Amino acid sequence: MAGGGFGRRATPDSHAQREAATIAKRCKGIPVKLIWSREDDVQGGYYRPMFAHRIEIGIGADGMPLAWRHVVVGQSIVAGTPFASFLIKNGVDETAVEGVADNPYEVQNFTLTAHHPTPNVPVLWWRSVGHTHTAFVMETLVDELASRAGADPIAYRRKLLKPDEKRLRGVLDLTDEKSASWRNHLPQGHAAGVACHESFGTSVACAVDVSIENKRPKIHRVTVAVDCGVAVNPLTIESQFQAGVSFGVSQLMAKGAITFKSGHAEQNNFDGYTPPYITDAPVAVDVHILPSTEKPSGCGEPPVPVISPAVVNALFRLTGKRYRTLPLLSL
Repeated sequence: MAGGGFGRRATPDSHAQREAATIAKRCKGIPVKLIWSREDDVQGGYYRPMFAHRIEIGIGADGMPLAWRHVVVGQSIVAGTPFASFLIKNGVDETAVEGVADNPYEVQNFTLTAHHPTPNVPVLWWRSVGHTHTAFVMETLVDELASRAGADPIAYRRKLLKPDEKRLRGVLDLTDEKSASWRNHLPQGHAAGVACHESFGTSVACAVDVSIENKRPKIHRVTVAVDCGVAVNPLTIESQFQAGVSFGVSQLMAKGAITFKSGHAEQNNFDGYTPPYITDAPVAVDVHILPSTEKPSGCGEPPVPVISPAVVNALFRLTGKRYRTLPLLSL
C-alpha cells in the first residue's frame, strides 16, 4: 500500500505486491523490481466498472420536472472488500449512486434504486469514482429538460436547484459572469455547453466552447468556477482544475474504453485503447475561485465530472443529437 502505486494502492488483494514477493522467494538474495509491461497492464488491470442508467421524468406545463424515477445498474467497486462494511447500505454501494442520491435539484417525486450485477471483472475506482457517470447523466438530462422548455441552460439550473444549494448556485453565477463575454460571441461552427456538479464537498460549474474537427470534439476554451471552501493555495487549486479537466476528457474520446470478449480484454496497447492526444486537451482553461470562509474541501477529483457533460451539451447544439453513451463512438 506504499505511495507511488496511485490507484493500485487500494487494491484489497495486493496482487502486485504478492507477485513481487513470489518472485523474490524464488530468487533468494537477489533484489527484485517488478514492472508490468503495457500489455500486462492493459489486460490485467482493475477497470472502471460499466454503468447504465434508466430515467423516466414527468414534465409539468412549465417545463419543470414533476416526477423523476432513476435506476442505476453497475458493478459494485467495494463489494467483497473491507470497504463494504461501511460503504454498502441496504444492498446499495454508496459510491455507485453518489451524485444522484444527493440530487441537488428540486423534484418533489424523486425515486432512486440501484442494482449491482456480479460479472467476473476486477474493478476499482477511476478519478472521482461514481461521480464520473452520475454527473454525466444528471447534467445531460437537465440540459435536455432546459432545451425542451426553451430555457437558457444556466437560468434553468438556477430555477431547478434546491433553495439550500447556495454553493452550486454561486459557482453557476460566477461561471455565467466569467464566460458571458465569449459565450455570447462564438464564431460560426462553435457552440457552448454548461454543467455543474458537487463532489467531495466541492461545488463546480463550467462552460465550454466546442467545435468539431476531424470528427472529434475540439475544446477551445473552458471556464471553471469552484467553491472549495477556504482557498489555502489558489495556484494549486488552479493547477488541479486545469489538469483535472484535461484528465476528464479521457472518458469522452472514441477508443477510450477497454472491452471484453470471451472473458478477455480485447485491447492490449495504445493502438486499441487510445488516451486523448494533446490536440484533444482544452486549448485554454481559466479557473475562478469563489471566496469562502467554509472549511477546505476536495480539489483533486471535483474537476473531472463536469467536463464530459458540458462538452456533450455543446455537441448537441452543433449536431442536434443527444449523446448518452461514453466514450463517444461517432459525432
